[in-house]
Amino acid sequence: MTTADHPPLVVMMGVSGSGKTVVGAALAQRLRVPFADADDFHPAQNIAKMSAGVPLTDDDREPWLRTIATWLHEHADAGGVVACSALKRSYRELLREHATHTAFLHLHGDRDVLAARVAGRPGHFMPAALIDSQFATLEPLEADENGATLDVTHSVDDLVEQSSSILSAKGGSPA
Repeated sequence: MTTADHPPLVVMMGVSGSGKTVVGAALAQRLRVPFADADDFHPAQNIAKMSAGVPLTDDDREPWLRTIATWLHEHADAGGVVACSALKRSYRELLREHATHTAFLHLHGDRDVLAARVAGRPGHFMPAALIDSQFATLEPLEADENGATLDVTHSVDDLVEQSSSILSAKGGSPA
């Protein structure tokens, strides 16, 4: 959400392969705010687990989510965009704990399309085999959550434009 008091603070969320990093980085550039990729905050043991095709547990995710929540809190006044799966409502609540005006933009798409995208990413630790576990964990945004769902079949430019419009409608014009 963007207000006179707060520049946009956004979590670009969704399962692996949804385009969180690409769209999030482009949105941050458009809004002229910092960007972070939550993948860069994973501890080595989480990366090793996922690389081995083992889904993360809530216990694995909690310290990682707390680190991202700290980033959001530190950017609450200046704004920012972070690409983070934020699959469960409880994860989103933790992320929003100290940055209550955080908006969640959910990039949603067909499982087969996203699995193909993940399979085509060279050098990434997240194997396509874990897509099903992410879809099983995913709790879509609920009506009372600050956010919106976007269809990944649109171009990056269209998704950035839609995201910017959504943020403007929720409280002012983006930076």
